[in-house]
Amino acid sequence: MYVEHCDLPFGELEGFHTYDLLVLLRLVRKERSEAFNQMRLIKKGAEEADMDAETISFAEEQYLYYTKRARVIEGILIDRMGYKPKTINDKLLLSIDQKIKEYEKKA
Repeated sequence: MYVEHCDLPFGELEGFHTYDLLVLLRLVRKERSEAFNQMRLIKKGAEEADMDAETISFAEEQYLYYTKRARVIEGILIDRMGYKPKTINDKLLLSIDQKIKEYEKKA
């Protein structure tokens, strides 16, 4: 799974397995966090150095883009799971993976 998968339209994202969506959401949240930190640093640096508006605007656009894509993925997960996970760590992914394997054994 790659963060670029978040670019896919809603209909294609809906076709992803829940586990894959969780991994993708984790990647998107990481990118969003990095974009936020970058935006904050650029704004802080813009006050001290003469930064152009285009650089600041790009950082803001990246942050907003990843925020929107995260919300789309979270919406799909809410429909499937009834909630959106606050944090997606290895423990959660392992638990979901085990549940999937148990379900497949029963089927």
